[in-house]
Amino acid sequence: MRGSVLGRSSLISLLGCVPLVVALCSAGGAAEPLAKELDRHRGRGPLAKATVGILVVRASDGATLYAHGADRLMTPASNQKILTALASLSRFGPTHRFVTRVWAPAVPGIDGVVDELVVEGAGDPVLNSEDWWRVAAALKRDGLRGVRGDLRVDDTHFEPAGWHPSWGRPSARAYHAPVGALTANYGTFLTSIWPRGKVGLPARVEIDPPVPYLRLRNRATTVAKGEVVGVSVGRGKSFTEDGGGFETIRVEGAVHLQAGVDRVPRSVEDPGLYAGSLLLHQLEANDVFVEGNVRRGVRSEADGALLLAWAGRSVQEVVQLCMKYSNNAIAESLVKNLGAWSGATLEGSPARRGDWTEGIRALRGEVGKLGVDLSGARLIDGSGLSEQNRLSPRMLVQALEVGRSRFGFGPEFVSAMPIAGADGTLERRFEGARGRIRAKTGLLSDASVVALSGFAERADGETWIFSILVNGHGGGSRAAMDATDRLAQALLDAYVPAQAEGAPTVD
Repeated sequence: MRGSVLGRSSLISLLGCVPLVVALCSAGGAAEPLAKELDRHRGRGPLAKATVGILVVRASDGATLYAHGADRLMTPASNQKILTALASLSRFGPTHRFVTRVWAPAVPGIDGVVDELVVEGAGDPVLNSEDWWRVAAALKRDGLRGVRGDLRVDDTHFEPAGWHPSWGRPSARAYHAPVGALTANYGTFLTSIWPRGKVGLPARVEIDPPVPYLRLRNRATTVAKGEVVGVSVGRGKSFTEDGGGFETIRVEGAVHLQAGVDRVPRSVEDPGLYAGSLLLHQLEANDVFVEGNVRRGVRSEADGALLLAWAGRSVQEVVQLCMKYSNNAIAESLVKNLGAWSGATLEGSPARRGDWTEGIRALRGEVGKLGVDLSGARLIDGSGLSEQNRLSPRMLVQALEVGRSRFGFGPEFVSAMPIAGADGTLERRFEGARGRIRAKTGLLSDASVVALSGFAERADGETWIFSILVNGHGGGSRAAMDATDRLAQALLDAYVPAQAEGAPTVD
């Protein structure tokens, strides 16, 4: 099979101490009271001068065990995705699937050939290279052998693909991919760079997936060890008059002779044309020819023959990919889908074109119906990329409480959270607490924001629900993340004196 799936992640097993009582695994063997320990951690190191908001509640009875700035509105970074996941699971249900359709002017004739092919996106954000191969294989299985004309892409289910204005200047970073109704590999591709076997030769560069839409311009060279090295990967887009186009991938710099492979993920500018180019690539891999080009074109009544209705992964799987790996493109697609389907039944058709304005309104309404009080919250996007978002720890804890308790989607909501020391964005965090914390991470390095909200399973059998938001930390992001992890780890080990239960620290 040609093409590959991007973004595979390996698992790391970490061992930790298991307390026999609700006590900290420390040299002294005795745990400090919860309030004392949390106060100590947030008052030193990178958190000493930061704005910190924390709320900890006990899941069994809702008792507040600790609060510091719990109602303070702060930048949540990717903890914003908790609301997006909650609203999406509630609105669509765990089993709903977004359907991508392929049309033609007529069904294939006896020769299996059609005049044109139209692929109509419906906001499925997780179609990857393998999925597009399967789409092509399904079309061939159903009789398609060739296309005399063009392959057109219709991504008008959403507003034109692009970046939210609050994100600042668009970049080619993989986490900064534009949001469209038709996409592939989360709007990203992978560039692999190796040295050649002799100094002075061009570096070896490969693009995955190797689609004609991505055109390589390689100016990287192989140099001797000890020389200054460094490689940059940029992009530039060119349009054609017929609605088509391509992107030039510029690779520049130098790699030394003994270097290993350097893999650089980047995002595309036009996810719709990229997805169409990948479908063409996979059709050809299945021996289905396309004589024309990939171009943008809205499906019309003339394109009346439905060749394939491809139901993608379930919303449960979509949300899990979004949360485990903090995927921004998935989160924003879910928000736009919420807007598109607002006021419509899932058995019918979307009510409108998906956009951020209606999507955020629908998200706020769905979460509000579940009982989460978002009074005063500022919701700008679904991923948390915007520094203008404002949530409080209490809002996030309420969302976690509601998500955990709902029979219809509670198990799917909790299972979507990264697991400490095991997977997702927590795979390499919380050494010594593997599997005992499930939480959504958050990071905006340029804004000095880190966040962590989720569930802590204690040795006494209790589950504590917590939210930790940190704005304006000192030091680097890594140090701030470590400090936040220490706060969360303390929840596993610190005790709450019986006479102090339900009497939180508040300031």
